[in-house]
Amino acid sequence: MELKISNLSKTYSNGVQALKDINLTIPNGLFGLLGPNGAGKSTLMRTIATLQEADRGSVFLDGLDVLKEKHEVRKILGYLPQEFGTYSNITAEEMLSHIAVLKGVVDKSIRKSLTSRLLEQTNLFEFRNKKLASFSGGMKQRFGVAQALLGNPKILIVDEPTAGLDPAERKRFLNMLSEIGEQVVVILSTHIVDDVADICTSMSIISKGEVKYIGKPREAVGLLRGKVWKKTITKGEEKSYKESYKILSGKFADGMVDIHVYHDENPGVFEPAVPELEDVYFAAIHNYISNN
Repeated sequence: MELKISNLSKTYSNGVQALKDINLTIPNGLFGLLGPNGAGKSTLMRTIATLQEADRGSVFLDGLDVLKEKHEVRKILGYLPQEFGTYSNITAEEMLSHIAVLKGVVDKSIRKSLTSRLLEQTNLFEFRNKKLASFSGGMKQRFGVAQALLGNPKILIVDEPTAGLDPAERKRFLNMLSEIGEQVVVILSTHIVDDVADICTSMSIISKGEVKYIGKPREAVGLLRGKVWKKTITKGEEKSYKESYKILSGKFADGMVDIHVYHDENPGVFEPAVPELEDVYFAAIHNYISNN
């Protein structure tokens, strides 16, 4: 299974160009779509999920025309938007069973078996008789994935799924996505760099509606080896350093600022830094690197 996006563009009525000739090929497995808030990630996800129209371009899932054959796409699509609603005063099992009916699973015994399997897969089976109002943020997100997996989709889209989760819930959620990604195309749209670094086999960085980088996280980090430098400066020095160097990031600690800068060789009194995916992210967004 492969998703191929070609020259996809979208401009809203207020003049904002959310997507600018997006070209991506997304293979089976976990694909990270990384970018800041407002980068165009949600617009791209909604377009793939057949929830809005593009101005031009094409999207094909193998031989299926996503933009024209929406009904067929929805049969094999699972989608977890950034925010989704549920009925809080019914149990997880009841809610999932209700959604299964809406998806055409009318046989009660088949529906019972399906909902139990999905609750097991998302580590929610022991909570199946609890009302959704009592679920933590992470449990609600896992329930959202259970909903999205109804119908045995070939492609699963999750939009900013770990925002607001505590570290334990985040880890549990990402582990679950890793397992699902062994079978289908999973697109993880996020602004959290660590989510992509932890589980994605391939990724793209987008900013202001444009693809800035496409590749594998480990290979991307390798591109910056020997080109990232670090130094601890005072807060008062930060402005002059920004004017003189290509600063990737700055982190405050004990009244000082730890900065990472991008340069082909040591640009002054700096120490070499071990590059991380966060450095790649900022280097791509600031157009210091590109393979697109």
